[in-house]
Amino acid sequence: MSTYHILNGDCLAEQLKQSSIKNEYIICRECLIDGQVNAENVDVFWNVRAKFIAESYQVSAEEYFHKTVQEFLKIDTIPTDSEVCLWFENDLFCQANMWFVLHLLAQRTDLQVFRIFPVIENQSDTWKGFGIATAEMLERAYATKVAFNPADIELGKQLWRAYQKDDFDSLKQLSMRQSSCFQYLKEVCQAHIDRFPHDDSLGRPQQTLKEIIATRDVDFQEIFKEFSDREGIYGFGDLQVKNMYNTLGIV
Repeated sequence: MSTYHILNGDCLAEQLKQSSIKNEYIICRECLIDGQVNAENVDVFWNVRAKFIAESYQVSAEEYFHKTVQEFLKIDTIPTDSEVCLWFENDLFCQANMWFVLHLLAQRTDLQVFRIFPVIENQSDTWKGFGIATAEMLERAYATKVAFNPADIELGKQLWRAYQKDDFDSLKQLSMRQSSCFQYLKEVCQAHIDRFPHDDSLGRPQQTLKEIIATRDVDFQEIFKEFSDREGIYGFGDLQVKNMYNTLGIV
């Protein structure tokens, strides 16, 4: 049986290379927590994302298709009866990416799919995920992988559909479902919903950032660290936080 590891980023690939877990890596180089994700089909979706990434992150559409889309297309070529391990953390950044991957994998009923959870030894590190993992911790995580059953994969597919369409009512209902393949699902879905208040107030991330700015000297790295400590559930990287920072008028 072949084993393929779908990883949420290049950093994790480098970490795994230091462990005994080799096999085949497919790297998810997306940030579906940011920008437009709704599209009528996957071909339109790639073009929508390429346009957004080019405009927001100064990455050409050609590079996006070469480095990102080509990795996702590898899912179609995974041999029948292979084991596929999803190495994704529990924050919204990673979960949105994983929901999309499950949407793609839902078409591959010939694969055995597993979730690899990060080993968290201290509650304060809940949202730090694999970033603080040693090789030994990665090996422990792999040894305790959790199998997706068809209902779990369907849940991931439905979560993606609701997320993609900004269907917050469905997202909230889906977050109540019990599955051993998802942790903090209720909290993560609510955190996403809190990004889009019904009134004209700031979303939760922007409000938190505004509060931090009001009590800190304007040093972005210090502000980013404080934001990550408070709102690690979002999993935002420095680029996403810097964009919010700038839209609040702090350039």
